[in-house]
Amino acid sequence: ISTHYVGIQYPDFLQAQGLYQIKPKLPYTPGMDVAGIVVDKGSDVPDDELRIGDRVYANTALCPDGGGGTGALAELVSISSTAVFPIPDSLHLSSVANIGRNYCAAYHSLKVIGNVGPNDLVFVDGSSGGVGMATVELAKSMGAKVIAGVSHMEKGTLPTMAGADKILAYGRDKESHKQFKAEFKAAAADMGHPQGASLIVDVVNGDLFESLLSCIKPLGKICLVGFVAGQKPIRPGLLLIKEAMVVGSLWGRWARENPVLFRNNMNEILGYMADGKIEPRADSIFPFDDSIKAFELFEENKARGNTVV
Repeated sequence: ISTHYVGIQYPDFLQAQGLYQIKPKLPYTPGMDVAGIVVDKGSDVPDDELRIGDRVYANTALCPDGGGGTGALAELVSISSTAVFPIPDSLHLSSVANIGRNYCAAYHSLKVIGNVGPNDLVFVDGSSGGVGMATVELAKSMGAKVIAGVSHMEKGTLPTMAGADKILAYGRDKESHKQFKAEFKAAAADMGHPQGASLIVDVVNGDLFESLLSCIKPLGKICLVGFVAGQKPIRPGLLLIKEAMVVGSLWGRWARENPVLFRNNMNEILGYMADGKIEPRADSIFPFDDSIKAFELFEENKARGNTVV
């Protein structure tokens, strides 16, 4: 694949620091998501699957061994055809360069784990970030109602644009978290869900997590996607009292073990984009020579939405 765009997100930043759960051997080339043009292919790849000249998205984490999700930030990427997906002509390549890190993570939580459907209530924190905005967009496309959480209301513009029904600020201290819980209960009741959310997608964790337990309905699920506020111990007694299910949400292994189902999921995501249910976009684009600046956005906590090189 001749690379045109590469998505860079928070896990790529962590991996470059040696802080991600998957640690590649050094030296390594960062990047999991690549969008570009097929320039060559193996003789065993049929034309009805891929042709030279096709516009495609590819994900290096979908190679048979998982590959650590690296190697995309290069002029040419050699990759298994099982990890390559043709892109509808109506979509600009830059707009699909974050599908893996953002939309696949969100879809896995919403559909594979949460089985979200029409009129379910979904809450997502960190909703101005890449996974957060993708969660809002996908949940709305599935017919769900969405409350989007941000650390402060100044970050509420992007999740509002993504279609969230309600924006709430949870802050960064206990008093703010307490106020957030009260505001969430009132908002959920107004939206017809007095028992709370069916599904919570948590990319923040830290001290906020116990407040989220007040927002989930009995037998609801909390999907752990990230820990941007750090990790804190989870008290099992609170899970018992709330009858809550907490599930780690990592889509890569499931996708490799269920390639047909995952391809169907990818086609649904791309269909939402092509049909306009999700607005295809790249929120920050950097030239290749300035790719370090894409990583610095996450170091400075300034990244919003989809970041692309």
